[in-house]
Amino acid sequence: MLFLWFFQVVFIDSYYEYSKTKQIKKTTLKIIENYDVDEEALDKLSYEENVCIEIVKNRMTIYTSNDSNRGCIISGNKYKDDFYSLDKNEQTYKLINPIFNTKSLIYARKYNDDITIFVNASLEPLDNTILILSNQLIIVSIIVIVLALIIGYFISKRISKPIEKMNKNAKQLANGNYEFTFDNTSNIYEIDELANTLNYAKEELEQTDELRKDLLANVSHDLKTPLTMIKGYAEMIRDLNSDNAEKRTENLNVIIEESERLNILVEDLLTLSKIQANKDTLDKESFDIVELISNIIKRYGIYKDTEGYIFEINAPSKVIIKADKKKIEQVIYNLINNAINYTGDDKKVIINVLVDKNVRVEIKDTGKGIKKEDLPHIWDKYYHSKKKHKRNIIGTGIGLSIVKTILESHKFKYGVESKKNKGTTFYFEINK
Repeated sequence: MLFLWFFQVVFIDSYYEYSKTKQIKKTTLKIIENYDVDEEALDKLSYEENVCIEIVKNRMTIYTSNDSNRGCIISGNKYKDDFYSLDKNEQTYKLINPIFNTKSLIYARKYNDDITIFVNASLEPLDNTILILSNQLIIVSIIVIVLALIIGYFISKRISKPIEKMNKNAKQLANGNYEFTFDNTSNIYEIDELANTLNYAKEELEQTDELRKDLLANVSHDLKTPLTMIKGYAEMIRDLNSDNAEKRTENLNVIIEESERLNILVEDLLTLSKIQANKDTLDKESFDIVELISNIIKRYGIYKDTEGYIFEINAPSKVIIKADKKKIEQVIYNLINNAINYTGDDKKVIINVLVDKNVRVEIKDTGKGIKKEDLPHIWDKYYHSKKKHKRNIIGTGIGLSIVKTILESHKFKYGVESKKNKGTTFYFEINK
């Protein structure tokens, strides 16, 4: 509305003058293009364009259109003498017509050295027109403002209502209530996109909260079991085995083993927390990964001798890689622990080292496999025990989460492949 006021009222005189100037210049070009036509054609052009035309040759008028039109000031030589004195091909003059006391525009243009064309157009008074436009704009402004307020009210209500509802649901989300869905049917693109984003955030928060509860329950279970055993065997030593040195030693060994298990659990939790907080930096070095795997397998000699586990290594004699040796050792150690816990009745664990564009390390078990829907979640802490907690043969249940964090910090590709009743293969690829 402000633009309308400026252009229709304040600047209308200037714009009108600009338009008239443009019109008479265009008319002059038409005269030049049709200079050789008869006077009747020039009279017609003068009538159609509502202008007065005068053609002067050697300062003598050879043609003039009807100069009785209101505003025409073809007569008079002041502006002519001025133009002749100028060394220009064209010039525009704005004069006052002494007969009607109105403004007029005169455009002078040389056709050649002898002939000059003068085109005159009246600038009609616009005072009444401006008054009419002002009154119209007042009425239009009032109508538009009222309509804008009404439309704005309903639009704002339509936009604010779903936002208010989202705000209400977001407060429930902050209180841990996930039993709702953000409405994404407002038909307003941005609000529906926001609702979809909040629904995704709600699902992620719900899953995180569920995993947190599972982690707390399972860690509590892993802490409770060795603590119960420590307490029980300590009481047996105190009450029952004071005279039996062999039994006392056996019970003390159980206490030591369970204490060590508690220590490993705490260390794993601290390691995971440190890595995820990006406080554990990488110390990369070149080393032989085949040699590293062989040394790790030697640690499991007791499982070969007492439990009958079989460890099969398929690898070249030597493969040099560059990575954080201690971290990769932890990755391999945790993956072998996982394979031991879930391998089949043959108690076989297979380690392959494949060299192509990258170095690929595979650790396979022969167990029951992992369900397809569970594969994306196995890297989560304690996910394997979501339905029923199972005490691991070795390890603490957060090994895969540590593996994931270490490999991502190295930016190594990793994954898992599993087939029902045919076992599971965990792998990672080291950039050469």
